[in-house]
Amino acid sequence: MNKTILDHYLNEYVNFVNEPENFRKLTEMKKLLSNIEKIETGQTEYEVIKETGLFRLLHYKPTKERVYKHPLLIVYALINKSYILDLQPNKSWIKNILDQGINVYLLDWKSPGKFDKFTTLDDYVNLFIYDCVEIIKSIENIDKVSLQGYCMGATMSLIYTSLYQKNVKNLITVAPVVDTEKDKTVIKNMSQNMDIDKVLSHYENFPYELLYSLYASLKPFKQGVNKYLNLFDNLKDESFVQNFLRVEKWLYDTPPIAGETFRQWIKDIYQKNLFSKNKLVVGEHRINLANIRVPLLNVVADQDHLVSPECSVSLNNLVSSTDKNLMRFSTGHVGLIASGYSQNVVLPKLGNWIKIH
Repeated sequence: MNKTILDHYLNEYVNFVNEPENFRKLTEMKKLLSNIEKIETGQTEYEVIKETGLFRLLHYKPTKERVYKHPLLIVYALINKSYILDLQPNKSWIKNILDQGINVYLLDWKSPGKFDKFTTLDDYVNLFIYDCVEIIKSIENIDKVSLQGYCMGATMSLIYTSLYQKNVKNLITVAPVVDTEKDKTVIKNMSQNMDIDKVLSHYENFPYELLYSLYASLKPFKQGVNKYLNLFDNLKDESFVQNFLRVEKWLYDTPPIAGETFRQWIKDIYQKNLFSKNKLVVGEHRINLANIRVPLLNVVADQDHLVSPECSVSLNNLVSSTDKNLMRFSTGHVGLIASGYSQNVVLPKLGNWIKIH
């Protein structure tokens, strides 16, 4: 950059900071962000049904009389933490579903430790999800549950359903990773060119530092300078500030991913696209999406920068379900589940689909 131009911008910055009101606001921002770990999330009441080293099965307290016979098990992704689904009372995916009279369970993944590096996709599907479904069936004295997965959790829910659909009443996939040849995102490009074997030769699990850096690089201006400018401009809006801090906390709260699980995820799903080709092998099972015949609702975000819409939309052509629906919404990956738009537009339609099925 030309030195004269650089000096100009530096002078502008100094003048900006030296303005008393601007300095006060910047100081307030620093204080807010430094205390971000103290902000509360996940305020909807629940009980822990089962807890292991790698997951908790949560059951949420009903807020309304149940209008739907079959309980809903939500399978979250292995990336970031599940409290994005219960961010705050007026932007809680879980509370909204409860308020529609639906009985909700959540499979809440815990961070893997160094001794969990050999945990596989087979373990997550054929042990953990399988175990949780059986527990819910026993508690509720019912032979089937409805299953809803988000992102990577949606893909795992599809794998489970292809193997055990006798246990599944309805299947809801939210932004599922399915046909990665149709994924045009930066995530796909980076995954396609990642030497995952080399990465995991240095780490037991895929480290959270690399994962966060990867996501921060997707929209560097929007996820960097611009969002803090928005916070600066809206410091007097308490609702905006609290929502900003909760999302910011979630963005930084990135756990590692079990090494062998992430190795297969990158190699078989992103690099070879075996899942959509019905060639993915999980444990002793070859996964065939055409085996799925249960009612399906596929929910897709048209502005998703993490999973291309067409990567998810392909699912409807790969399953054998005669009762299958596709709902597309004009929002992004996180906006689909944790926004005012989600509360007012997405969830009423999703809840209605569940109830009529």
